[in-house]
Amino acid sequence: IGITGYCWGGKVVWQAAARFAAIDAGVAWYGQLAPGATATDDQKAAGAPWPVDLAEDMKAPVIGLYGSEDRGIPLSAVEAMNAALARAGQTESGITVYDGAQHGFHADYRASYDAEDAADGWARMLALFDARLKS
Repeated sequence: IGITGYCWGGKVVWQAAARFAAIDAGVAWYGQLAPGATATDDQKAAGAPWPVDLAEDMKAPVIGLYGSEDRGIPLSAVEAMNAALARAGQTESGITVYDGAQHGFHADYRASYDAEDAADGWARMLALFDARLKS
């Protein structure tokens, strides 16, 4: 079983891969990883569990595909997630950051669309699914 999601769904990919052993691989496209610096306690609680806190619980590899210019997901959160994955020994999981890409870089109906980065991300997703989901 593979799972992929965009934005809110990207966050769900991380959460699902930490919760459900039936999932074999996941691809998160620019999903929230940690609460924002200005998040209130209520917002932090509403978003829990945060992917950055779930690295040790990952039951399947997840690759994250994020943009360096995403205004809603700071690079500090991406770096924190990569560090959490490394500490947990999750060597098959990690995040690729596309230089200059914005949030929604895979959405071809948005101004943030980046065809080259979208194609690369899609190829990475297919490669992971090909390696992990075929028997």
